[in-house]
Amino acid sequence: MDGITNSHPAPALPQPAVCLDERQQHPFSREYVTITKQEHIELRHQANYWEAQHARVKMKNAELEQAILFKDAKIKELQNRLFGKKSEKGATAKSEKGNTAPESSRNRGQQPGSRGHGRTHRPDLPVVHDEIDLPEDEKRCPTCGLPHLRNPAMDEHSDVIEVEVSAHIRRYARPAYTRDPGCTCDDTPAIITAPPPSRLIPRSDYSVSFWVEVILGKYRYGQPTNRYLQDLRDQGLPVSPGTVAGGLQTLAPLFEPVLEAWYCKQMTEQLFHNDETRWEVFVEIEGKVGTRWYLWVTRSPSVIFYCIDPSRSAAVPGAHFAGLQNDKVIIVCDRYSAYKKLARLAANILLAFCWAHVRRDFLDAGRGFPELEAWAMEWKQRIGMLYHLNGLRLEHWNPERPLAEQSEVFNQYHEALKDALQLMHDEATRIVATDTVGAQTSDSANNEGQHSAPGAELSKRAQTKQEKVLQSLLDHWSGLTLFVEHPEVPMDNNRAESSIRNPVTGRKNYYGSSSIWSAQLAAMLFSILQTLVLWGINPRHWLMLYLQTCAENGGRAPENITPFLPWSMDEERREELTRPYPSQAPPASHTESLPIQNGS
Repeated sequence: MDGITNSHPAPALPQPAVCLDERQQHPFSREYVTITKQEHIELRHQANYWEAQHARVKMKNAELEQAILFKDAKIKELQNRLFGKKSEKGATAKSEKGNTAPESSRNRGQQPGSRGHGRTHRPDLPVVHDEIDLPEDEKRCPTCGLPHLRNPAMDEHSDVIEVEVSAHIRRYARPAYTRDPGCTCDDTPAIITAPPPSRLIPRSDYSVSFWVEVILGKYRYGQPTNRYLQDLRDQGLPVSPGTVAGGLQTLAPLFEPVLEAWYCKQMTEQLFHNDETRWEVFVEIEGKVGTRWYLWVTRSPSVIFYCIDPSRSAAVPGAHFAGLQNDKVIIVCDRYSAYKKLARLAANILLAFCWAHVRRDFLDAGRGFPELEAWAMEWKQRIGMLYHLNGLRLEHWNPERPLAEQSEVFNQYHEALKDALQLMHDEATRIVATDTVGAQTSDSANNEGQHSAPGAELSKRAQTKQEKVLQSLLDHWSGLTLFVEHPEVPMDNNRAESSIRNPVTGRKNYYGSSSIWSAQLAAMLFSILQTLVLWGINPRHWLMLYLQTCAENGGRAPENITPFLPWSMDEERREELTRPYPSQAPPASHTESLPIQNGS
């Protein structure tokens, strides 16, 4: 019967628990409704259905909340990469604030009362003597009119540093001589003059100093050529961009023998640092989409070598290292797959991975997931301890002795370093194994329709991120610990990172290269200039001497470039090239106003 109300109680039906006071009970709480068995079954089915639907919605909402948390963490990480400070120290300052002591009230910089380093000495800076004298009316006593007496012993001197750069024409006078009337020799010309000055580019009015400024401005200081030409125009020397481009293309073959010597020297070494960055080349080539090329750097103890290539595959470093002369070499690099493939194909190459990148993994995890922050900071401190122990170990390392014959102090720090690494490996293995088992248990429980255990410390996304970081650590463990048995290997790849900073600055200023030859010239000059700086040689001094030698050789590279190789120079010549190039600018009193010719 449908909807029949009965005042008699129905004891067979279970009564709901009463949790309210008798005076606050609903007026229908003591009345019962009689329904049919079929209706009771249908209502139970509907209740079970909607209860299951509610459980599914709750589970879906929980998954969506986890997805939102993951998206928020990803957005936070990307915003930090785009807008945050580039230094890891600055990026983690707030994260570490709660775990560090209060900031010191000590001011930055040199403290008051502390001993300074004094004025900077400049022994290579030429001195131009000038004089500031009294006016004639002040050289006499204003009262009696008697002249003041000159006393050179009490003269005062004041130094002022000036930087005066100006474009000018150097006009060479070449006196002419005629043959004596009494000379009847057939070999003697009628008019005799000194030979004209040597020119780096035939029929060009621009001297070596002009091209040195162009090369250094663009490839050493990252200045766009157009900006330098604007500066010359302001000085009264208009130069067209086509003149500079054509001149650089003409000068490119002069540096090829130097680059070849650079490469041959590097292939004799055993320790390398590698990295790569994008480089735009605005040329369409068949089979390639877009203008993105890659600038590869290989740094060894003696040479910093760059090469430009449209590919980022392992074929590029493979071609570079094809000329290796040692049976075993070590390449310090990041975890890019091209280097891993290179090591698989070449049995004489060992990879040492960078701990700075591992440290960055933990910092990114801590920034992206607040629940992983304390864990990430703990691992950051562990990595810092590795650097500290390795630094103490290297202070007592004797490179001339094998590892087994080092001092006792070295062995103490060596064992402490190995113990710290073993603890890190054991804990990473334990966490990864625990997370894997926990994930399998969770999947099994979900398949059975059960909920995961309450009170879990980390969300599923955070556990996934944690496992990913630690699994990467374990996968690259052999390369990360290569420095233990090879103390000469640094723990990070900062040398390559710093070497590629200068080209990146240039790329940001002039966007890349507009032709393939200019991109190859950029890689060539990056290699030459940075290698010179690595040896402490003044690039301006070296370029002036080398290009002047090329000019004296008829605009061709010298046949013997040994005097220009840093590792072939004697100490006296290397010391000479570390100083600035002697200035040849004429004094201001000797200059005259000259008309500027077109193209000059």
